[in-house]
Amino acid sequence: MIPAIGASFPRFDTGSVSAAAPSAASAAQGAMPADFSAVMAEVAGNAMTSLKTAETVSIQGVQGGASTQAVVEAVMDAERTLQTAVALRDKVVSAYLEISRMAI
Repeated sequence: MIPAIGASFPRFDTGSVSAAAPSAASAAQGAMPADFSAVMAEVAGNAMTSLKTAETVSIQGVQGGASTQAVVEAVMDAERTLQTAVALRDKVVSAYLEISRMAI
């Protein structure tokens, strides 16, 4: 999963809930990007980094500088990133079409 998306949604471990949990939750929320456009910019940046890393590792694999396992892991990570980006794009297009059908 793209790290920015995962970081945008705070997760709580119910097994270790303590009195300090509310302050940890507010600290986690303070570290989140301020708005939707910041989250999307971070997601796009992380996606490009993942794709470039996969490309670099693939080239190293062809040249004999990287193991087959490293190449497969990098390509699979890039594939997950691409699938996430396509899913986000589809949701944005769907939301836009739904808004455009609303009566004014």
